[in-house]
Amino acid sequence: MPEANTVKTYMSTHVVTLHPDMDVVEAVQILTDRGIPGAPVIDDLGNVVGLLAEKDCLEAVLKPTYYEEWGGRVSEYMQTHVRTIDAGMNIIDAARLFVDTSLRGFPVMDNQRIVGQLNRSDLLKALIRLSRESAGNRTSN
Repeated sequence: MPEANTVKTYMSTHVVTLHPDMDVVEAVQILTDRGIPGAPVIDDLGNVVGLLAEKDCLEAVLKPTYYEEWGGRVSEYMQTHVRTIDAGMNIIDAARLFVDTSLRGFPVMDNQRIVGQLNRSDLLKALIRLSRESAGNRTSN
């Protein structure tokens, strides 16, 4: 399969990651400052151990009682089942994953290490580009 049709070609390599021991308030600040819906949580060895999404952050805000301040560690709120995709996956197969799930993005892995992130917007840009390239190939034949 040509590499041009893989997730690696279209993924973002600027991945914001969080640490499980990070304060959740700090993590929420990072997500809101960067305008991203969530981020993978990476341990000290570089392993993906979780995902903190906006929904998890809402849980962190709503959990405290009236007089308590909200907070805690990212590990208390993160999702521990993280669905990832391989950097070599065909972009059309990745599109099917987005259609079949409600996830807005996937951490991209290569040799069990995170190398990028593929979000819906990245995927749509890829599909538009592929569509234009395909149309150009048809008209030049």
